[in-house]
This record gives sequence, C-alpha cells and structure tokens, in this order.
Amino acid sequence: MRTHETPPSNDEHLVIVGNGMAGHRLLEALLKHERRPQRITVIGAEPSPAYNRILLSPWLAGETERQALTLRDADWYADVGVELVLGERVIDVDRKHHRVVTDSGRDIAYDRLVLATGSRPAMPSVPGIGLVGVHGFRDLDDAAALTHVAQNATAHTNHAVVIGGGLLGLEAAEGLRKRGMQVTVLQRSQQLMNRQLDVTAATLLQDELEKRGLNVITGARLSGLEGDGQGYVRAVHLADGCRLDADCVVVAAGIVPNAELGTWIGLATSRGIVVDPWLTTSDPAIHALGECCEFEGQTYGLVEPIWRQVEVLTAKLCHESIDGYVEAPTATKLKISGISLYAFGPIEPDEGHEVLTYHDPQQGDYRRLLLRDNRIEGAVLYGDTAFGPWYSEQSLAGRDLGVCRQALLFGAGDAKPLLEEAA
Repeated sequence: MRTHETPPSNDEHLVIVGNGMAGHRLLEALLKHERRPQRITVIGAEPSPAYNRILLSPWLAGETERQALTLRDADWYADVGVELVLGERVIDVDRKHHRVVTDSGRDIAYDRLVLATGSRPAMPSVPGIGLVGVHGFRDLDDAAALTHVAQNATAHTNHAVVIGGGLLGLEAAEGLRKRGMQVTVLQRSQQLMNRQLDVTAATLLQDELEKRGLNVITGARLSGLEGDGQGYVRAVHLADGCRLDADCVVVAAGIVPNAELGTWIGLATSRGIVVDPWLTTSDPAIHALGECCEFEGQTYGLVEPIWRQVEVLTAKLCHESIDGYVEAPTATKLKISGISLYAFGPIEPDEGHEVLTYHDPQQGDYRRLLLRDNRIEGAVLYGDTAFGPWYSEQSLAGRDLGVCRQALLFGAGDAKPLLEEAA
C-alpha cells in the first residue's frame, strides 16, 4: 500500500529581479510546484505588471488592444501571496548578507536571488543617435511612443526609418506602415533576416513587404542622424551619401544583455551574466535567466530557449534533481499579418548536406530542407508553414528519415505513413 508523503518544506525567501516575460514565466511555474519557496518577492523596474512583449508588434499595428498584453494584473500577485514591487530598480546586492537594495532605498533580504533583467536595444555609435525621436522597440514605453508618433503624423511629418531588417525591425516597420507612415527599412547585410533565411526566402519576403509599401534598402551603412537644430531627428544619412527624411527612427539592430548589475556586484560576466547548466551564476545563491544571462558563450533573444531555461531553474529552486539546460535548435517565426515564415537550423548548406527544395512561385510557397545522413538539420519555409513544427520535431529527435525522404517536402501527411510502415 502506497502512502502519501508530504513534500519537504521550502521556507526560503526567493527574490526575482525583473518582471518581464522570463521572470513571470518562472513565477507561474513555481506557483504550480508543491515544493516552491514559501516567500516570493518580484521586483520590476517598469511601473506595469508583467506583459507579453511578443504582442507589442500587433499593438503597434493596431491589431490588438493594450489590455491584451497584460499577463496578470497587480491584484493577482496579492491573491497568490507574492509580494510585487513595481517601478523600482535594484541598484545593489549585498552578497555577503543576502540583501538587495532598490533605487528607492528599499532593502530586502533573500535566501535565493534570480536576476531576470532582460536586455536593451544595441544602439549604433553614430552622430545624432541621442536625438529626440530615436526609439528602441523593446517595451511598453517604446510601443506607446511610436503609436503616438504615428497617430499624430501629418503629411509633412510621417517619415519613419527603421534600422535593422531582422524580426523586430520588420515587425516595427509593418506596424508603423499600418498606422499610415512612410517607412524605410535599412538592413546592413545584403538580405533581410540574414540570420534565419536563405536568399530565396529573403527575396520572397522583401518582394511582399515592398508590395505593401515598405521601402527596403539592403547593404545600407549608417553614417549618422541629422537634427533640426532643436534636438529632434529629421534625417538619416548613409555612407553612400543617401539622405532619408526621418521624423521618427526605430533602432532594431540587435540587443545588449542587461548584465551591469551582475558586473557591479562581482559576478562572472561576459556579454551576459555567466551561468552554468542549472542557471546558477558564480555565486551559488544567485541565478540568472533569459536575455541577461550567458551560457557557453550564447545569449538569448527568443522565448523558446528561455522557456526551457525556466523549466530547469524551476526544478533547481524547488530542490529537484534535473538534467541541466542544453542548447537546441530554435525556430524563428515572423509576426506580421499575412506573412507566414518558419525557419530553424543552419542557413547555408555545407559539403555534407543534402538539399531538398520545393518552390511554387504562383502560390508563394517555398520550402528548403538541409539533411545530413537522412536527418533534418535545418529548414526554411515561406508561405505554407504548416509542416514547420513537424520538421522541427524530427530534427530535435535526430530521426533517420531515409524511408520517407522522397515525401519529406510534402509534409507529415505524406511522410508519416512511410515512417510507420518502416517501423
């Protein structure tokens, strides 16, 4: 006869610094665990409770309302017994006495500390970058400011320039275009989304965006921003002499981990706060999670690997044994209405890859798979992306797909019966 065992008490006080998506995902996971820390305090620098940053793009585009972004309102934290501190930034940590200090002078003791401080836009070092009207696109304030600019634009003040032709830049550009602005996207490389797409898919994407009215300049080298004499941006200059009118500039050319607090308090840092496979820093009582952390030289800007980090850290904080975090291919999906794109793995094939390609120009569908020894290592899908998750699943499993190789480009419906028959 089995007897019920009461889980061991976890009377530790956990302090989570950061109320963004990573910190909130961790909190939600902990609250479902029977061995969770009994006391949890969450400190957020922004005045609003956690919200879904993924929906900033649809909000900017006018496709969703502000309230749809909120993950939990402030009352929820009190209802579940979590202390929530908003609008305060942690400026120091006394590691010897296990205390954190905020910019308001608040002093909080901890047993374990999680740093989930996120990241900020990487700002190019060019003249004029500090002018009024130059924005990032990372938080509510950025999205609200850009929405305000677009809503108040006139025929003479409706030019926007987006620096960066990656995921975030394209989503910001499309959002501003939908708000009625004339938008130019500057991409340093010779193709859009050069870290995720091959040339064919990037060309299809650029063609579609230009049909919608976006102006795309690839191979662009930024030389500086021009002001109006009163501190406001008015133009963008490129190295080739081109001048672009700009009443608003959005910088979406990469991110920088917010690792300064880790450096200040003496933790091991590089680009981010260095962690081991269990998201533990060089101080065993302090963990780092999400965009502010660095693992094996890798930093993070997509949610999928961060969600896997949350699973590991939840188990760690609840004193469960678990395999550590390991890197895995992460799929890229573009959040622009009417454009479906899905990609993972290497961009360019090497000598050991077999390349399978399907392209239907009339339907706008394109699929390219990279196989090695009959196993999928990379995929790019544009148009019909329904098969993307199945390809990713096969890749993560390292499955030999030789028996269904001829059917692979036609997706799971054609390939799965051949796999099942062979099994």
